[in-house]
Amino acid sequence: MHSEQLRQLLDSIRLGQTSTDEAIERLRHWPYEDLGFAKLDHHRGVRCGFPEVIYCEGKTLEQIETIFARCAQAGGNVLATRADRNIFDIVKSKYPSADYHDLARAITLRQQPAKTGAGFVAIVTAGTADMPVAEEARVTAEIMDHAVQTYYDVGVAGLHRLLAHVGDLQRARVIVVVAGMEGALASVVGGLVAVPVIAVPTSVGYGASFGGLAPLLTMLNSCANNVAVVNIDNGFGAGYIAALISRSADR
Repeated sequence: MHSEQLRQLLDSIRLGQTSTDEAIERLRHWPYEDLGFAKLDHHRGVRCGFPEVIYCEGKTLEQIETIFARCAQAGGNVLATRADRNIFDIVKSKYPSADYHDLARAITLRQQPAKTGAGFVAIVTAGTADMPVAEEARVTAEIMDHAVQTYYDVGVAGLHRLLAHVGDLQRARVIVVVAGMEGALASVVGGLVAVPVIAVPTSVGYGASFGGLAPLLTMLNSCANNVAVVNIDNGFGAGYIAALISRSADR
């Protein structure tokens, strides 16, 4: 349940359309529901503006199926990250409107109408190999009701590809830059715009990139003052933060 659903419930009680007992039953699992193997934070949508997200790696199919069902029953949009096709097949059999995003390895179930604001989140990648992480960021921002524009394969090895989109990037509310190798793209983008840049180092690169450590250190040492950094391959975290920044501009 998120804040809009809570408001609808309270209005329904006020108008006599829902009894006190019915309301108590609907709120019975607040602030969390104990499933034994997991404690679902159903209150998170009200506190943070988006329900708890399901991280699938390390969980059994049965656990994911149960968690997904409980999240869906709460009525909000559902996002499951790091999910494979086997997980999606189970979800799809019960929720036909669910979508699987192959590159992002994410499942989304939209149950609330989209309410996108006026601005957009820009997502930029250095190379095509960085797209899976970028797509995780895109799917996250979009299920959180924010418009996204993508600019892929515009790394510093061919800087003219990036410069062709500078006008668009300067109109974005926030920019997510996804890069492996040496990770220089975030600093370049940061020097061209007046908005926050969220840098995402990826594990893409040859041996000396150390599985993403080299771009992580480059981004942490950026001389562009508007660059902040999330963990290696954390497209979800970047997309979530970008959505929160964009949301604040709509208030």
